[in-house]
Amino acid sequence: MMITESASQHENLENQSVRQLLEGINAEDKTVPFAVEKALPQIEALVGQIVLRMKAGGRLFYIGAGTSGRLGVVDASECPPTYGVPFGLVVGIMAGGDGAIRKAVEYAEDDPDQAWKDLLEYDINPQDCLIGIAASGRTPYVIGGVTEARRHGILTGCVVCNPGSAVAAAVEFPVEVVVGPEFLTGSTRMKSGTAQKLVLNMVSTTTMIQLGRVKGNRMVDMQLTNHKLVNRAVEMVMAEIGVSREQADDLLARHGSVRRAVEAFQG
Repeated sequence: MMITESASQHENLENQSVRQLLEGINAEDKTVPFAVEKALPQIEALVGQIVLRMKAGGRLFYIGAGTSGRLGVVDASECPPTYGVPFGLVVGIMAGGDGAIRKAVEYAEDDPDQAWKDLLEYDINPQDCLIGIAASGRTPYVIGGVTEARRHGILTGCVVCNPGSAVAAAVEFPVEVVVGPEFLTGSTRMKSGTAQKLVLNMVSTTTMIQLGRVKGNRMVDMQLTNHKLVNRAVEMVMAEIGVSREQADDLLARHGSVRRAVEAFQG
């Protein structure tokens, strides 16, 4: 029995009050960061290799199915607006295609050949990196994708929630975050999904910082796509170079990002 499929430590859920259910879920969720902490050496090894390849012009790909696939798509889609990187530098692909983001596609995860076909549509090559995301560590779509990618000289890593899984065995840099039984038996969208989200946050954020996409602790290359972000950017420019709000707003309007506005002002 895989740990992710093992029985919940909470019984008779249908007989519990709302407060009891919430406290039980919260108690389980509290354990997740500690499980991630144990995997920090694995995460460090993976990120170090990703940074080297992306500094040389490579891209980062995520593949997964179900919740795992959706988490990869979310992380990838947030990189351009947060860090101002081109769309396509970080790519999330999930079994069943984009339609599966909203609605499950039956048996899409069971095809071991489809992930590589999906990756070839992006002309993936040995400069690139691929992370397979699979809570169980046994998803055929992910196993097939990372296996074929590694055979073609592409850097491979994974984020899984069972020890000694097939996915982990297939990649060079596995990350195994063992969070234990779920509150609801087998519902890996819960603790396992939370753990995967935390790891992906670490991977993409650390990588982007290493690529120079952050200054101090600020997102100086973020895309100014709504009033909230424009206001944040104005405050950042004002704090950085000591100009008025009107001057900061004008600099941003002319140069399009905090970094370029500050550089233009400083000459």
